[in-house]
Amino acid sequence: MKTKLTSVIVTIATCALASAQAPKEDGKKGPRGPRPVPKEILEKFDTNKNGKLDEDERKAAMEARKAQMEARKAEMMKKYDKDGDGKLGEDERKAMMEDRKAEFIKKHDKDGDGKLSDEEKAEARKAMGGRRGGPRGGGEEGGRKGKGAPRKGKKPAGE
Repeated sequence: MKTKLTSVIVTIATCALASAQAPKEDGKKGPRGPRPVPKEILEKFDTNKNGKLDEDERKAAMEARKAQMEARKAEMMKKYDKDGDGKLGEDERKAMMEDRKAEFIKKHDKDGDGKLSDEEKAEARKAMGGRRGGPRGGGEEGGRKGKGAPRKGKKPAGE
């Protein structure tokens, strides 16, 4: 009797889960609701001036961003791909990262000592807030806790 009752309950629960539908969403949403579109993107791509990006405007913005990323990649390859194989090897990546780090320090090092103080680091985080790689989440400091997902081919800590 218990087995039969358990089977019926499991069957009903399975049917309920299988027929459940996710709620319909209007556009992309972050964990705290809709993400605001940056002002400069709205000014450039909101052709009907309604304060929002409709589907066509969003596609145009995404295409422009894709073209920008491809141009940046081509620029980086031209500058750092010394052997011309179309890929950045380990030494080429190291050179690129050293140059990017030096540019970052030069940009945010207000006192010119070649290092970032705690105040300069805080200002750099604040300046990067709206861009990829900047702080995530809320609060003054922003940022996520933890290190996120492991990189491809690496095992998570503790395994």
